[in-house]
Amino acid sequence: MIYRLFPIAVLGALLSGGTEVFAAGDVGRGAQKARACSQCHGPNGIAPNPQWPDLASQTAGYLVKQLEDFKNGLRHSPVMAPQATALSDTDIADLAAYFAQAVPAGRKSGDATLLQLGEQVYRNGHAGTTTAACVACHGPNGGGIPPRVPRVAGQSAIYSEAQLLAFKKGKRNNDNKIMSEIVLDMSEREIRAVAQYMQTLY
Repeated sequence: MIYRLFPIAVLGALLSGGTEVFAAGDVGRGAQKARACSQCHGPNGIAPNPQWPDLASQTAGYLVKQLEDFKNGLRHSPVMAPQATALSDTDIADLAAYFAQAVPAGRKSGDATLLQLGEQVYRNGHAGTTTAACVACHGPNGGGIPPRVPRVAGQSAIYSEAQLLAFKKGKRNNDNKIMSEIVLDMSEREIRAVAQYMQTLY
């Protein structure tokens, strides 16, 4: 019964958890400002290192929130904190607008066993646990729900796995602990499998 109700509660919390209004940024200005981000995230928002996140096609509202969280210390990163601190609200909106319209990468994974397990958990979750079906919030194709729910499709499996483990271990909790609750009952193998499956979505 918990399994059936939990995704709806999670989705409601994500969509109504904030009353902020995201100002529309300027794509042209964002393209200019994104040059400073290209060393880690690539010139078009596709990271050259799988340990770093792709930003291409990410929902603009989610990008705004993450940059603001880095800036305000709600999400911890010794690399991103000083970068975000230097950004104005207009800078953040412009960068989010630029990356949101960029074309995402297409990635694949070769471990068929993990992909099968990952698809099962992504689409069904675990009955009787806090592990809700990922599809409930991130959608069947991993596109997310603007502005609060991020796109996970095509994201590097290495990066996604690291973030899910961070949620599980309490090292990341800038989402009102919603994700921390969802991954609490997932094994590390299931986390790796889900990350690899999301990487194949497009």
